[in-house]
Amino acid sequence: MTDARLRRGRGSLAVSFFVQGVTFALLVTRIPAIQDQYGISDGLLPAFLAAVPILAGVASVVTEKVVARVGPAVVLRWAQPFVLLALLAVGLGSELWHAAIALGLFGLAVGALDASMNMLGVSLQRAYGRSIMLGFHAAYSLGGIAGASLAWAGAHWHLSLFVSYLPVVAVLLPVVFVGSRWYVAGSGEAGAVEAGEGKGSGVVFKVLLPLCLVMTFAYIGDSTVSNWSAKYLQDVLGSSEELATVPYNAYMVTTLLGRAVGDFGVRRFGAVVVVRAGAVLAALGFAAVAAAQGAWAGIAGFTVLGLGLSVIVPQTFAAAGRLFPGASDAAVARLNVFNYVGFLVGSPLVGALGDAWSYRGAMLVPMVLVLVTVVYATSFGSREARYRGGHERPRTVDVG
Repeated sequence: MTDARLRRGRGSLAVSFFVQGVTFALLVTRIPAIQDQYGISDGLLPAFLAAVPILAGVASVVTEKVVARVGPAVVLRWAQPFVLLALLAVGLGSELWHAAIALGLFGLAVGALDASMNMLGVSLQRAYGRSIMLGFHAAYSLGGIAGASLAWAGAHWHLSLFVSYLPVVAVLLPVVFVGSRWYVAGSGEAGAVEAGEGKGSGVVFKVLLPLCLVMTFAYIGDSTVSNWSAKYLQDVLGSSEELATVPYNAYMVTTLLGRAVGDFGVRRFGAVVVVRAGAVLAALGFAAVAAAQGAWAGIAGFTVLGLGLSVIVPQTFAAAGRLFPGASDAAVARLNVFNYVGFLVGSPLVGALGDAWSYRGAMLVPMVLVLVTVVYATSFGSREARYRGGHERPRTVDVG
C-alpha cells in the first residue's frame, strides 16, 4: 500500500509539473500579444515582466512559513488552480491596471507553486531512495513544449488571448484538482533518522550559498536562451525571422531529453559527476554560440546548451534536500528564490553587454558563470550514496 501511494504521488506530481510547464509557456510566449492587448509601452514592459519574478520570490519565502503549518501538498493543491485562473485573467482584461493585478497574482501564485512542487519532489526522492527529481522537471519541459505549441497555434490563427487560454484552463483545471488528491510527502527511513538528528537546526545559509549561486547561474543561462536566442540568430548570424524561432524549440527538446535520462546518470555515476558534466557541456554550448559563423552552427550551440543545463536545476533542489534533511522544505523555499534572481539578472545583463560591447562577447559571460558550477559541484555530493542504487525503500508516508 505504501509503494502504491508513492507511485500515485509521483504520478500526480509529474502531472503538476507538466501543467505548470504548459501554463508558464502560454504566458511567456505570448508577451507581445499581452503588450498589444493592454497597450503596454516598450519602456513600461520591463517593469511588468520584472514584477512577476519579484513577487514569485516573495511568495516563495512566505511559502516556507506556510508549509510548516499545513504542508507543501496543501499549498500546491490550491496554488496551481490559482495560477491557471490568473493566466485566464491575463487574457481577459483590457486596462493597464487589469494587467498589473493579473500578472501580480500570477507571480505570487507561481512562487508558492514552484516552491511547494519542488518540496514534494525532494521529499518523494528521499522516500524512493534514488534519483527521480529530473523526471519531474522532464515533465515540466514537456509541458513547456506543449504550451509553446498551443501559443503558436493561437498566434497563427489570430485568436485573442482569452480565447486561446480558456480551453486550456478548462481542461487543466479539473485535471489538477483531481490529481491533487494523490499528492504525497514521502519520508524514507534514512531521511527520517537524519531529520530527527537535524531537528531544530534549521537552514544554515552559508552551507546553502553554493547551491544558491549555482541556481542563479543556471537561470542566467536559461534566460539568455529564452530571451536572446532569436535576436542573436537574426541580428548576429543573419538568419531569417522564421529560422530564428528554431533555437529555443531545439533547446527545449534537448532539455527534455537530458532530463528524461538524467536520473539514470545520477544513479550510475552520482550527482557530482552529472552536474559537472552538465556544466561543462553548457559552457561548450555557449562557446559554440559565441564562435558560430552561421545560423545552423548557432542552433547547434543552443541545442548542446539544452543538454548541459537540463540537469543542473533539478539536482540543485535535490542537493538542498540532502544537505538539510531535517529542514528540506525551508531549504527548497529559500533556494527557489534564486531561480527568480537568475531570471531577473540574466536578460538585462546580456542585453546591456550586447549593446555596450557585442552579443558574441555577451554569450561568454553566462559561459563563465555556468563553469563556476564545476567548482561548487562538491555541494551536490552530500549523502548522495543512497541515491545511487535505488535499493532503499520507504518506511513511512505522510499524506498532505
